[in-house]
Amino acid sequence: MRDWQPFLGLPLWVWLFIFPILLAAFCLVQGKTAGRILSPLWRILDRIYLISGMFAAVFMVTILMLIVAQMIARWTGSTFPGSTEYAGYAMAATSFFALAHALTRGAHIRVSIFLNMNRFTMMWLDAFAMLIASVTATYFARYAIKTNIMSRMLNDRTQGQDFVPEWVVSLISMLGNSPAKWGEIWAKTGSEWVYTPMWLPQLPMSIGAVLLAVALWDNLTRLLVNRESSIVGEAVE
Repeated sequence: MRDWQPFLGLPLWVWLFIFPILLAAFCLVQGKTAGRILSPLWRILDRIYLISGMFAAVFMVTILMLIVAQMIARWTGSTFPGSTEYAGYAMAATSFFALAHALTRGAHIRVSIFLNMNRFTMMWLDAFAMLIASVTATYFARYAIKTNIMSRMLNDRTQGQDFVPEWVVSLISMLGNSPAKWGEIWAKTGSEWVYTPMWLPQLPMSIGAVLLAVALWDNLTRLLVNRESSIVGEAVE
């Protein structure tokens, strides 16, 4: 963890792992108190998961629209350069934005053969599995963000035929820079189309990975407070 730079005076791994584990321990020991403190946060997170699922649905419709556009281009004898790449980006965004929402709706595959042995071991085994999943997802989210940062530093561009307006790249770049740099960003922005920067399609991956990690830690705290899992599979008839 040598490259885990300090944040607010503490190593990043302390913020990502130690503090969430201490919060989980607090929920285990002081369940009712933790429940009262975390209930407003839980409601906010539920809305965020729902919004993330809505974004996934939007990108899924985008895939359909791209397919239809490809069909129309083929019928009219015209070309749609980069359509395959755009569809791939939309598919990745759909998958990652849906992760947290799908988890809370019980849509992820969970092997529960050991959980069904008895009610005493159910909670502890579920909590242990949730803890391992939370740590793993946090590692993945951290390195997904690092991939974004490295792609931005190297100015890595797509090797396909997909292009984006340069002003779109600048607009999204503003979110990762301080307002003092916004003028400089727009001063360098032209009106032409440029090869897609790799950090742009990687951004939904990072956001979805972070939301999944948050959702897993969130559900771990709910499990320890309520002594039962809040992840309930939806019945399909």
